[in-house]
Amino acid sequence: MPEGPEIKLAADQIGKAIAAQPITEVFFAFESLKLYQDVLRAEQVVAVEPRGKALLIRFSNQLSIYSHNQLYGVWYTRPAYRYPPTSRQLRLAIHTAKKSALLYSASDIQVLKDDEIAAHPFLSKLGPDVLDPATTVEMIRDRLLDKRFFRRGFPSLLLDQHFLSGLGNYLRSEILFVAGVYPTLRPVDCTAEQLAKLATAAIALPRQSYATKGITNDLAIANQLKAAGKQRRQYRHWVFSRQGQFCYICGTAILKQIAGGRRVYYCPGCQSKGRK
Repeated sequence: MPEGPEIKLAADQIGKAIAAQPITEVFFAFESLKLYQDVLRAEQVVAVEPRGKALLIRFSNQLSIYSHNQLYGVWYTRPAYRYPPTSRQLRLAIHTAKKSALLYSASDIQVLKDDEIAAHPFLSKLGPDVLDPATTVEMIRDRLLDKRFFRRGFPSLLLDQHFLSGLGNYLRSEILFVAGVYPTLRPVDCTAEQLAKLATAAIALPRQSYATKGITNDLAIANQLKAAGKQRRQYRHWVFSRQGQFCYICGTAILKQIAGGRRVYYCPGCQSKGRK
């Protein structure tokens, strides 16, 4: 599933490709949305806004297309009407004279009026977006101490978009590693120092991932490994998808377990099971 950094990168690409230009055609795969094809044709896209793992494409007539990629959705931006070779099903296409924005495989697509966005059942309940410049370390630390979240385990808490929006499975493992926190703990089990590190990592890692198109590892380590000829998947992360490989910090083998229904990776040498 694409996480916040990937959705924000997609928003950037879509905006660059089709914003501020007359729309020549809009295609919806779902019958319930086809009535909007003519309504949106000849309008312009005025903004493309990431909302955690969701996306809003705003049009000049005060309508917006809401989409959530879920597990399998993927955006492509291409020269106009140049469809990619793929077996995926096209769900949404927005065409201009020069470019097309194409969404494949996603099933959660809606058209919303401006006054419907604030009341949307997903958007209205989102927590602070970790990629929003207005979200601060202090805000996240306060949420970790909030009674709604204080006794919830990190496996589910860090995937809960009501807690923080934009985090997902790879960021969960990476944030817990950088903070030195064992995956199955709760905020209540952590020291003030650990909570401060968690809050800092919850902002720093997603923003680094966005800036580097997916790298959450220490950049000096990543650059060294890249220069040594390692493939991107071998230097991209601290621990995620590195089961059995050595920790870059202490040399202990990385382990994997299933937590919150999803795989989580951690270093038993660097991540404490309790208060230090």
